Amino acid sequence: MRLLSLLLLAALPLLSQEPTSPPAKSPPPQPRKAWEPIVLKADDKPAFPAPPIGWDVKRADIPHGKLEMIEYDSKTVGTRRKMQVYTPPNYSAAKKYPTLYLLHGIGGDETEWARFVSPEVLLDNLIADQKAVPMIIFMPNGRAQKNDRPTGDVFQHAPAFAVFERDLLDDVIPAIESRYSTFQDREHRAIAGLSMGGGQALNFGLGNLETFAWVGGFSSAPNTKKSEDLLSPAAAQQLKLLWLSCGNQDGLLHISQDFHAYLKIQNIPHLWHVTDHGHTPPEWKQAFYWFVQQLTFAQGTGPN
Repeated sequence: MRLLSLLLLAALPLLSQEPTSPPAKSPPPQPRKAWEPIVLKADDKPAFPAPPIGWDVKRADIPHGKLEMIEYDSKTVGTRRKMQVYTPPNYSAAKKYPTLYLLHGIGGDETEWARFVSPEVLLDNLIADQKAVPMIIFMPNGRAQKNDRPTGDVFQHAPAFAVFERDLLDDVIPAIESRYSTFQDREHRAIAGLSMGGGQALNFGLGNLETFAWVGGFSSAPNTKKSEDLLSPAAAQQLKLLWLSCGNQDGLLHISQDFHAYLKIQNIPHLWHVTDHGHTPPEWKQAFYWFVQQLTFAQGTGPN
């Protein structure tokens, strides 16, 4: 029942009604419609095939990374906050690692990625097969308020997802880079998210290109800014990768479709990946599997 309730929250069914309480201050984009009838376009197709057999199975014959929960001081919120962290196999403070920040959906928290997607299993397998670069993954709580638990009417807490931009830039990243052996430049820093977190990743990543060079939105939610406010052709030249993906059975598909169409008109390079899924964990798991393989970091740029 716990899993079902969280899935329903992540799916944003209640957002078929317009949000009643948009964030204050530095106003977010105007409310966008959530669920809409699905109308598929000619290029709404997979960019990659189905993953191979065993891609998401934990293997006993390979080295494994470490998944742990840590805390950090948030000046933005005024509390100590939690964050889940994955360090790759054979992590060593003597080496520098690129970083990936993964953001959860409106009904989730810092544990959602590990519970629904198991990125540690997928990345362990990919690293062992030399299909992904060893990296550190940080999974913070994107609800920047003192009570950041996903309880009650989670849609009332939507303003806290906008506030998280400051927490991420001013508190999370500095705390991480003082504690872990990471590269500290934009070329080695990626951000992605699912649903509400997908909107955050696009808003914060594309809005702070001095901080992130690799950006991905999975099944992005209505908090996503309007396309023309997200990225200009001039700014796009700073990107190493822009990834958009969604399921063709997802009522939120139109949000990603709109941004994809804008990018095509503006001739902005990006990856567009549409699969036979809904607003569900199988979509995000497969998106993550292919997305992290594109994060070549210092080894090169561009899609694999």
